[in-house]
Amino acid sequence: MFDLPLDKTVFIVCIAAYTLVTAWTDLRLRKIYNKVTVPMWLAGWVYQGVFHQWDGILNGLCGFAVGFGLLFVLWMVGTAGGGDVKLLGGLSVWLGAGLTFKVVFASMIIVVLGTFGVLLAGVFKRGWRKTRDRYRRKKTPGGRRKAVSETNAQRSERRVMAFAMPVALATWSVLLLFQNQW
Repeated sequence: MFDLPLDKTVFIVCIAAYTLVTAWTDLRLRKIYNKVTVPMWLAGWVYQGVFHQWDGILNGLCGFAVGFGLLFVLWMVGTAGGGDVKLLGGLSVWLGAGLTFKVVFASMIIVVLGTFGVLLAGVFKRGWRKTRDRYRRKKTPGGRRKAVSETNAQRSERRVMAFAMPVALATWSVLLLFQNQW
């Protein structure tokens, strides 16, 4: 039925399991666990070394620099969570630089469109003010917005969408569109 070589089969199975597990935990629990991301990251290096030798390790290193690096910068400026950084870190070693960049770009497009859709649905369902208040930082008793004292739970509560689902959708879209690159 499927005549895939062993390296492609391992690649597909591992990417499928990783994206499904991380998307599910991020959607349901708003968390991406280290016990999922770290083994995937380590397995990526083993995969690259076993199946693609030094070229694969170099490709994994470049992919890691792109995926982890871009999301780390977004985390530093406060627009991505730490789990999102680890998610891309684990995935990027497997994908390499070119595919990782495409996945990041495609997932950003999905996030923008999804966020717009969620906010638009919220406006129709609850109205403009309630939707705005749902996703804005809470005000202090003096009427000023909280600067840095927001907890992770409060920030997670304001989060419009989980990032792992757009990454999973982007990963599968990119892998289908660019089959010759993996």
